[in-house]
Amino acid sequence: MLTACLALVIPGYAQPLPGTQTLSFEGDLAARMVEGMHRFADRETERAVDSRQFFWRRGFSSDAAHQESVASHRERLRKIIGLIDGRIRFDAPALVAALSSPSQIASGNGYEIHAVRWPVLAGVDAEGLLLRPVKPIRARIVALPDADWTPEMLAGVSPGVPARAQFARRLAEAGCLVLVPALVDRRDTWSGNPDIRMTNQPHREFVYRMAYFVGRHIIGYEVQKVLAAVDWFSLSSPPLPVGVMGYGEGGLLALHSAAVDTRIDVAMVSGHFQPRQSMWQEPIYRNVWSFLREFGDAELAGLIAPRGLVIEASRHPDIPGPPETTKGRAGAAPGALGTPSLAEVQSEFTRASAFFQRLGEGRRISLVVSDEGRGYPGTGRAVAVFLKMLGLEATVAQAGDPPETRGLDARPEERQRRQLDQLVRFTQAAVLNSDSERKKFWSQADASSMEKWKQSTDWYRRYFWEEAVGKLPLPTSAGPAHTRRIYDEPDWTGYEVFLPLLGPDVFAYGILLLPKDVKLGERRPVVVCQHGLEGRPQELIRPALTRNDQVYGRFAAKLASRGFVVYAPQNPYIGGHRFRLLQRKLHPLKLSLFSLILAQHERTLDWLAAQSFVDPRRIGFYGLSYGGVTAVRVPPLLDRYALSICSANFNEWVWKTVRSDSRFAYLYGGEFEMFEFNFANTFNYAELANLMAPRPFMVERGHRDTVGPDEWVAYEYAKVRRHYALLRIPERTAIQFFDGGHVIHGVDTFRFLHRWLDWPEPRH
Repeated sequence: MLTACLALVIPGYAQPLPGTQTLSFEGDLAARMVEGMHRFADRETERAVDSRQFFWRRGFSSDAAHQESVASHRERLRKIIGLIDGRIRFDAPALVAALSSPSQIASGNGYEIHAVRWPVLAGVDAEGLLLRPVKPIRARIVALPDADWTPEMLAGVSPGVPARAQFARRLAEAGCLVLVPALVDRRDTWSGNPDIRMTNQPHREFVYRMAYFVGRHIIGYEVQKVLAAVDWFSLSSPPLPVGVMGYGEGGLLALHSAAVDTRIDVAMVSGHFQPRQSMWQEPIYRNVWSFLREFGDAELAGLIAPRGLVIEASRHPDIPGPPETTKGRAGAAPGALGTPSLAEVQSEFTRASAFFQRLGEGRRISLVVSDEGRGYPGTGRAVAVFLKMLGLEATVAQAGDPPETRGLDARPEERQRRQLDQLVRFTQAAVLNSDSERKKFWSQADASSMEKWKQSTDWYRRYFWEEAVGKLPLPTSAGPAHTRRIYDEPDWTGYEVFLPLLGPDVFAYGILLLPKDVKLGERRPVVVCQHGLEGRPQELIRPALTRNDQVYGRFAAKLASRGFVVYAPQNPYIGGHRFRLLQRKLHPLKLSLFSLILAQHERTLDWLAAQSFVDPRRIGFYGLSYGGVTAVRVPPLLDRYALSICSANFNEWVWKTVRSDSRFAYLYGGEFEMFEFNFANTFNYAELANLMAPRPFMVERGHRDTVGPDEWVAYEYAKVRRHYALLRIPERTAIQFFDGGHVIHGVDTFRFLHRWLDWPEPRH
């Protein structure tokens, strides 16, 4: 952090702004801001368990109400894990064979093991093993290994999993047809583009990043593979019980699959069932937008009730973090997995049991403990309970002899590469198709007149704020402002401003520059000047020995010298990964950094509008880099901003974020907070900028700015220019290209501010 740029309280100049209390806080207010927001997020996360009951209140009161409630929960779950693509129907899995390698790779006690493949989505197949009993089949099961276990390990064909944990063959020995899909693993072998950059992101994270942005998810993709198998089971004769059983990552998939699909009669979840308040500490590919607001593992169990559910408290694979950072490979988000305590499993099981008991089906949920919660999965007792719930009266104590292999290799390495490549290609096709999806989404917006545009886009503003960003309710009273004078320049005076917002921890903070020639009763226009990543408002004002002097060019101070009232807020994107972890905490709550930033700006605008020297109708916004991100997300929603200028950031944001063939993409970097759920299908920068209309909007772009190529910026801005022209206000939007880099240029943008905030330009 650029702590050298902190403002110092000047002796003799610490007086507050008239009408405010004296600011007495010392130290790093930016760091204090981020830490306070963490405490807020922690409290909201703990409250989520109780507050989500609001969403479940209607259920279980009557059959009709229960069915309606469960159906709505199930539909929302399907949406947030990305189950939005139609699956391909098929008659049966295809045997994977060649002249030199028949499909049957092994045989065991009363069953055969075949390499198989079945279609799921366009261009996406599931691959794995089919364990087929030679005697009549008693049930059909999808058995899901942990992500780092191959199907061969779970079936006992390859080493790596103890015999007592090889539950796939245990089920086959009991007469079940067992389909074992391969999951995307946690290695980083192919995470990246060798022509651009390779990363240390686990394969699951590499898929998650791009999928999340287009409304899909690695969880949803693999649930689709399970449900494609269930499609086949449901069409097969004779009708037989259908079950799903999984361990570790496979346990997560088993739980979600049964929650969203009622054709699954019984689910068994091993090594994955616990309170989810620590979701933000898990690998980022476990992050699900808004999940904790409505769900925990117990609520997923509630979607399974009254069907059968077996929870096995067992060890979870120890995943201390992403693959090691090596030369040329970096960028993975932090996150770890481990075995929950038995007490945690039991507490969540108790909550889950309540859903079954309300339906009078308490016997349809069972908890089996493997060696005090730290033993291997797939114990004989757990499998026996699972089979009994399926209606199969069988006692399975120990697995039989391991299957006899035929010396054939199913080539799991090549299979893993295919599985990853297929999901990447499918997702990148969705990235390129997102423009068409946005056009469908925006089909109800009417630009035939200014009045119709305003009326028809109110819904889109609400949607963006509530569904894409997450909206925080503001308190009716937030406490008085605190200020202190820290600058005394020939043309203006500078004050630090502290504005309480949400309780003791969430506040707005910034620096106000007040021209000295403001006359009594005069109301001046305001320019809100926003710093970029890891920035501080002081860097926009007073020179310091940092490269940011060249980036910002003291533009806040220059505007104050031109007679504008200037306010430079501190935004919370500071502190390295600390603020990114805040984003991790907020997303499961259906909130984001911009939920807090928007609330800060609402509070700031309230305060500015109340000042005797401010004209509340003439408040403009000018932000660079991450401040440019703010420029297209905040002013379009807050109509008290009279204009917005996006500098060194405007882009074809979808491509910038997740195009795998671009060296500019966040896909390959460490900015793991940039991925916003389903953003690509709903909003790009043109759509957000268009929401400013009829208010003025401008882009400032340096030809040598490495945030993206000129062509992308011009392409996206052309949509904005066309929109303003259709509304017959083309003069209210502009773009300036200049020969420079990632900096404030401050030429045409200053003229834009003077024109549209109605303040005369200086004569010199």
